[in-house]
Amino acid sequence: MISLHKISVNFTGDDLFKDLSFVVGDKERVGLVGKNGAGKSTLLKIIHRELLPETGTITLTAGFRTGYLPQEIAEDYTTTVKAETMKAFEELKSLESKINHLTTMLTDRKDFHTNTYIDMAQQLADATDRFHRLGGHTMEGDTEKVLCGLGFKPADFSRPLSEFSSGWQMRVNLAKILLQQPEIILLDEPTNHLDIESIQWLEDYLANFGGCLILVSHDRAFLDRVTTRTIEITFGTIQDYKCNYSGYVEQRLARVESQQNAYENQQKQIADIERFIERFRYKATKAKQVQSRVKLLDKMEKIEVENVDTSSIHFRFPPAPHSGKITVASEQLTLGYGNLTVLKDIDFQLERGERVAFVGRNGEGKSTLVKAIAGELVPRNGTICSGHQVVIGYYAQNQALLLDPNKTVIETIDEVAVGDTRPKIRSILGSFLFSTEDIEKKVKVLSGGEKSRLALAKLLLSPFNLLILDEPTNHLDMSSKDVLKNALLQYEGTLVLVSHDRDFLQGLTQKVIEFKDQHIKTYLGDVYDFLEKKKMNTLHELQQGEHDNGLSNKIVSLQKETWEKRKEEEARARKTQNKINKLEKEITGLQQQLQDLEKRMSYPEHYEESGMGGIFEQYEALKQAIADKEDEWLLLLN
Repeated sequence: MISLHKISVNFTGDDLFKDLSFVVGDKERVGLVGKNGAGKSTLLKIIHRELLPETGTITLTAGFRTGYLPQEIAEDYTTTVKAETMKAFEELKSLESKINHLTTMLTDRKDFHTNTYIDMAQQLADATDRFHRLGGHTMEGDTEKVLCGLGFKPADFSRPLSEFSSGWQMRVNLAKILLQQPEIILLDEPTNHLDIESIQWLEDYLANFGGCLILVSHDRAFLDRVTTRTIEITFGTIQDYKCNYSGYVEQRLARVESQQNAYENQQKQIADIERFIERFRYKATKAKQVQSRVKLLDKMEKIEVENVDTSSIHFRFPPAPHSGKITVASEQLTLGYGNLTVLKDIDFQLERGERVAFVGRNGEGKSTLVKAIAGELVPRNGTICSGHQVVIGYYAQNQALLLDPNKTVIETIDEVAVGDTRPKIRSILGSFLFSTEDIEKKVKVLSGGEKSRLALAKLLLSPFNLLILDEPTNHLDMSSKDVLKNALLQYEGTLVLVSHDRDFLQGLTQKVIEFKDQHIKTYLGDVYDFLEKKKMNTLHELQQGEHDNGLSNKIVSLQKETWEKRKEEEARARKTQNKINKLEKEITGLQQQLQDLEKRMSYPEHYEESGMGGIFEQYEALKQAIADKEDEWLLLLN
């Protein structure tokens, strides 16, 4: 159980939230939602004890561990992918070392009946039992299964983790959390760095997770699949809904509408009462009725409409300048990095006004081709060129991370604004929810969503007719994603969109290009037309046959079975220990009674001869009871 009581957090003189309280059960799955900057990430850090609140208390079930995945990581890795992931088993490694040490010591000893030997043997038995319960003999196999599920290939296991992007490094951190099997998992935007197939794998894993899950995400489909309760943080308070995200949206609208209707009815009733009081205030014949209505007003419990944060970004892309019919074309294009070939012999053509989605597993070349189109990657072979008068607007996958952290918000925009755009800087920032105070903040103190909004705002500073967006929804809240989608629907230029967000992609594109095995394949229609043509229910079946699906299901089933078995064993162990503790107390009590009786028996002159027989019977009964309890105690220890 997680219990938060009157938690308050204050940043720069303003309350992020105040007197916030709620309880989460041991097996609940909670989605935390709210605007960027509402305090969702802060709340996860508080639960993980990484951040202390100004006031309030937090209580976790005794013995429960938290596994926390932040939005961003900043580590210098010196190990391989597998070696870093295996760090999840620190306790198991320690137990393994302890077992080996005790085994060696006991082998060399001959004092089998001494208390020291018995104590060491018991330590060895306890360590071995916990080692088995935590899955000590399957560490390597479990590690490889989880890494494969998160998109790594067996060939990647021995590669230095430093060679991988921050997104792949984030996956290793996620793998470590899943392998540690904590009782409480805290995930902050876990899908931002996953492709659709890995998202589906994580959905399956978390759907079968037997502990408590608290999740921050702006992926509707992911929240609906994984969570059963939604807590909204708004205006420093929370609203609690016992349903997934889609249910929360419906209930929230219905709740506010009901409150609004009740509020309007009450206001009309109050107005009628006040008119009556004013009209008959000075009439003696109506004094009693007037006084009655005054009391009614005083006792009336005023209805308030729940605060709803309706602020959202609002913008439109600049009109697209005219360009030639062919926007981008490539012939026999081969792209790669160092000795790694990512795409080979690609023939690709994009015409004016086309809207295309790039889909496929991470590492298959989506961002690589995007970089080549934007002119940031030189081909190894073949050609790629832009058409006549093509002006490219490019939002890179790590665009928010490329911002200078030491510049302020307004300095970031001012450095790229030219001509007529300069007087509009503050207006543009305002449309992206940056207040007068916010524009003086340094980029490094902004949340992930605020950085993404700032990077998007930079795209408005010049017109373009080819818009390339690589994972633009990462860190954006739900309403901001909706606004961006509406702006893209109105955009008149050519669009290339890389995204793993199924709901966001729907209806935005007319063509889907699948990246697989260094080549591309084109499908007409939007993302769900593509799914239907591929005869798939979900995008996780990209590049995955029946055998892989069966393996994935087996992995999930095995993980669920392992979790449940571990929990059952731990429950039995706790029950056994409780019995042992109870027996030890009972034995101590009986031994004390026996000592008292022995004192009485040492002075027989105080008792008549006729009463001694009963005392001896009581003495023997106590000795037998102690012997029985000790036998039961020894049986439980073994």
